[in-house]
Amino acid sequence: MNVLVRPSLKVQLASPRGFCAGVERAIQIVERAIEKYGAPIYVRHEIVHNAYVVERLRAMGAVFIDNVEDCPADRPLVFSAHGVPKSVPAEADQRGVFYLDATCPLVSKVHIETQRHFDDGLHVLLIGHAGHPEVLGTMGQLPEGAVTLIQTVDDVTAYQPADASRLAFVTQTTLSLDDAAEIVAALNARFPDIAGPIKEDICYATTNRQEAIKRMAEGCDLVLVVGSPTSSNSLRLVEVAIRAGAREAKLIDDASEIYWNWLNDVGVLGLTAGASVSEVLVEGVIQALRTRYELEVEEINPTRENVTFKLPRVLLAD
Repeated sequence: MNVLVRPSLKVQLASPRGFCAGVERAIQIVERAIEKYGAPIYVRHEIVHNAYVVERLRAMGAVFIDNVEDCPADRPLVFSAHGVPKSVPAEADQRGVFYLDATCPLVSKVHIETQRHFDDGLHVLLIGHAGHPEVLGTMGQLPEGAVTLIQTVDDVTAYQPADASRLAFVTQTTLSLDDAAEIVAALNARFPDIAGPIKEDICYATTNRQEAIKRMAEGCDLVLVVGSPTSSNSLRLVEVAIRAGAREAKLIDDASEIYWNWLNDVGVLGLTAGASVSEVLVEGVIQALRTRYELEVEEINPTRENVTFKLPRVLLAD
């Protein structure tokens, strides 16, 4: 009788990974709102950029919409974790719509900085990716033309300010640390008087997940990043893995998206997840791997994050 021997595979599991405090808070806001006010609850745009999270909340009674006008005036509306332009809550107020703001507090910090610089008479340069909801929300804190988007070092070179002595910069919270540092260095070199954040805008979760990838990538034949293609922080993890020395890196929504030929000749597999990803999806990948391989799973430099953010007071009241 022939016994099928499964090949061995070493899995290096990055830590920390998955949900950050801002994502957990946003999800809890939707869950508590459904519990308190009943379904349906309306959510402007995806609450976070993850298909599994969105579908789970949809099944509970969340309705995802693009515009405030799509929310009935008698139902609660939740703003996503990415933040919204000032015009959005203003429109909700005008229509008499009760809303809950699930903007990550670290994104709100960038909004406050942006307003402060504008109030000080400075033109704001926003380092970020065009079209991302967080970027649209941050630019929408100020009047049109008061913020200029900077995506690359070339943008720094090409930018011609009205007054080089009256500039400030802020950044999207989910950027590549290395890319952002390169752009910031170019800004400081070209505009020595430019004002920056008192504390770095790139959030702790983005920083921690990228640093975890850097610690393990060089020893990996392949890195799988669990996350949706709309998730900026997940996309950055793929880029960081390659840059840090991984032979290859792939983004997957869940285990069903694994092409098993990717693992041909892979002896060491790295595994991590973006900040909007449930640990359930990571566990699903590990279980799928176990059906084909004898796994040796090692958590690399395990660290635990203890950041938490408070929920809106109205959801805590009886």
